[in-house]
Amino acid sequence: MAGHSHWANIQHKKGIADTKRGKVWSKLSRLIIVAARTAGGDPDTNLRLRYAILKARQVSMPKDNIERAVKRGTGDLQGETLEELTYEGFGPDGIAILIDVLTDNRNRTNGEVRKILERAGGKMGSAGNVGFLFDRKGVFAVPADDTDEDTLMAIALEAGADDVKQEGDAFEIICDPTSFSAVQNALKEKNLEPTTSEIMAIPKAPKEVDVEIGKRVLKLVEGLYDHDDVQNIYTDMNVTEAMMAG
Repeated sequence: MAGHSHWANIQHKKGIADTKRGKVWSKLSRLIIVAARTAGGDPDTNLRLRYAILKARQVSMPKDNIERAVKRGTGDLQGETLEELTYEGFGPDGIAILIDVLTDNRNRTNGEVRKILERAGGKMGSAGNVGFLFDRKGVFAVPADDTDEDTLMAIALEAGADDVKQEGDAFEIICDPTSFSAVQNALKEKNLEPTTSEIMAIPKAPKEVDVEIGKRVLKLVEGLYDHDDVQNIYTDMNVTEAMMAG
């Protein structure tokens, strides 16, 4: 499975790890709180907040929960003080890993994430160890049955996307994070419903590893996602269907 399409598989693994809806809502509440705290509580003017609320709606998070999270972020309600951090580390076979967290206690989270990595045969790295291996990009996947490549190319590039290409049974759109909302709105106007809409860190040069190493890395990913403070995990491993099986 070439290109960036393997990130959809990582998200699938994330779904397995986050089987408890309450855990998902808790993580998204934190995302909304930080977004509102950073740039205000109006999703029309706060792109990051709009994106966080969209993600919450996609997993049926109640409107009241979303509104409370926004108010905590703006200071209208009391709430925990959260800090955004990105840990850099290595998994089995030296696979590079980025771990985005939101925490109210960086020392506790640092120690717990370090233990999860070490138990899986990985290790924590220093800032800058692996971050240069990734680019932050907006990624959309649109089912190939819903449109044709030329039509989608015209829509996406007009909205500011960098690239459109077919990956298996879907077209993948890559864009700069600043163009994410414009691309999203352009797809919506044409009644195209992406199966993936995420701002991700994607590897500049995905690594090929054997199936057993891949399964070990994905098991580590599941363990990390099970931690309440972990929001996103990215690796530079090219995920294959064989790794996902079993």
